[in-house]
Amino acid sequence: MERKLQAAQAKPARLVKPVALVRLPGRYLSHQEGLPHLPVPQLNQTLERYLLALKPLISEEEWSHTNTLIEDFQTSGVGDRLQKGLERRAKKTENWLSDWWLQTAYLEYRMPVVVHSSPGVVLPKQDFVDRQGQLRFAAKLIEGVLDFKTMIDNETLPVEYLGGKPLCMNQYYQILSSCRIPGPKRDSVVNYSQAKKPPTHITVVHNFQFFELDVYNSDGTPLTSDQIFIQLEKIWSTSLQTNKEPIGILTSNHRNSWAKAYNNLIKDKTNKESVRTIEKSIFTVCLDAPIPRVSDDHYKSGVAAQMLHGGGSRWNSGNRWFDKTLQFIVAEDGSCGLVYEHAPAEGPPIVALLDHVVEYTNKPELIRSPMIPLPMPKKLRFNITPEIKNDIEKAKQNLNIMVHDLDVKVFVFSVFGKNFPKVEKLSPDAFIQVALQLAYYRMYGRSCATYESASLRMFRLGRTDTIRSASVESLRFVQGMENSEKQNQEKVDLLRKAVQAHRLYTDTAINGKAIDRHLLGLKLRAIEDLVSMPELFMDTSYAIAMHFNLSTSQVPAKTDCVMCFGPVVPDGYGVCYNPMEDHINFSVSAFNSCAETNAARLAHYLEKALCDMQQLIQQSPKSKL
Repeated sequence: MERKLQAAQAKPARLVKPVALVRLPGRYLSHQEGLPHLPVPQLNQTLERYLLALKPLISEEEWSHTNTLIEDFQTSGVGDRLQKGLERRAKKTENWLSDWWLQTAYLEYRMPVVVHSSPGVVLPKQDFVDRQGQLRFAAKLIEGVLDFKTMIDNETLPVEYLGGKPLCMNQYYQILSSCRIPGPKRDSVVNYSQAKKPPTHITVVHNFQFFELDVYNSDGTPLTSDQIFIQLEKIWSTSLQTNKEPIGILTSNHRNSWAKAYNNLIKDKTNKESVRTIEKSIFTVCLDAPIPRVSDDHYKSGVAAQMLHGGGSRWNSGNRWFDKTLQFIVAEDGSCGLVYEHAPAEGPPIVALLDHVVEYTNKPELIRSPMIPLPMPKKLRFNITPEIKNDIEKAKQNLNIMVHDLDVKVFVFSVFGKNFPKVEKLSPDAFIQVALQLAYYRMYGRSCATYESASLRMFRLGRTDTIRSASVESLRFVQGMENSEKQNQEKVDLLRKAVQAHRLYTDTAINGKAIDRHLLGLKLRAIEDLVSMPELFMDTSYAIAMHFNLSTSQVPAKTDCVMCFGPVVPDGYGVCYNPMEDHINFSVSAFNSCAETNAARLAHYLEKALCDMQQLIQQSPKSKL
């Protein structure tokens, strides 16, 4: 999920030169050129919608105060001036928002990427339980990713569509051969995929030791999974000792601390070469030790934690380079998945890549490869000074605190999947979001600001906007649902209205007319103009609206997997779901340090809300419309 939005939307941000996005030739560009530019919504429309979005969240008194501030914002001419500035920016740039968003939501965000920013994906458990099976599967997975890379390189990736409209494919071109680099105040992203000599190697990590593995033959053809398997065996047997310092754990630290440690680390020539090799690699594969044994009930939640943070310094956290855009994780016990650094892309392109790879790993081997001797994969060396060792120790301590603080619960809701709402002519996503509102209301007796990711990929270089799931209609429904005096039919009508309102807001958002990024743009414009911050953005209501206690995302996949991420506020939840035909995969996260939140409790209330809503609909006679 796009990490703590207060950092992006409730604090002043420093404005900087944009990071250069990779420019691509040929068909890709002609497709991109045909996409519309992201519009700047009308000011009065955004302000009206903002007032409406505040209704379920604040008191009448606060609301009328904010209403006065909005009138002042409009009549003083401040709003108009900032709006015109945004419109000028939109005329001059390919996308008025994308660079700002990359900076404020990711690169200037200083919390660790682990838990706070990078999502993980839990893939179905594989049926191997030993080294042989682990390496065979990893080899096939690598071959599958290279097969996907061929489609990217040849620009033969099928263009995706939404409602008959083509989507921006740019994010697919940002995820391979890329890496985040820490900076003292702001990070950057490097991408080597369009270099004169694009990288031909991946990084493999085993027992905290990093290896450079060339995955292409001298004639440019990719290695087969048989060849990769032999190379992985060499890596495995060369790295049996774990007494190495877990250098990768440095990447889990607070960004400012990591930036200092990074500059210290690369002063040494050998270290610098090793770091560059990791940064340039196409992607990383982490060959993990088996994760701690738990009951089947808790297995998936345990894997989710491994994907998000590696389980701490005693387990697999040193087996990572968290700044790397893509890290595929394969453990000896059959658990597998991925963690990705969020700056270059959203979940859907990552999941599309995973769908391709999982399908690929299930294909039978067609031909056995002739075995030509291959060079030994290169072990990356690090010279550890006392200062670097000290940085590693501090990073371990900080990471272990984070690991103990994250409460994550992955569960399968198996009563129904997206088939049930569809039969009832209700949007499955809106149905799940309304159930979340009901679950939260039952736990806390109030609505809260709720964030759901909406894709802006209908527009050139589009990233996301916010679907605000807490609406006047959702509040009416949850209050009605809890009112024993209301008839079922009335409750069903309120439910359908709430689902419909969510569906309409979703359409507004994906068409570039939601409020959150527009408000952020106006605020950043004010900072850029060096004028005093408009009262509107200093208002308590704005802080409440931007404090997302529920941060949610639907990431649908063909594979029976689920994405997971941490909460974006200390007293919040991170909820991600993948609705399949007959079941729904959920992940719910919370922080143990907050006494008010509990992931398993929200999961329980969510299951109950979904069942109650289904029963409500089934018990009510169908209207004869």
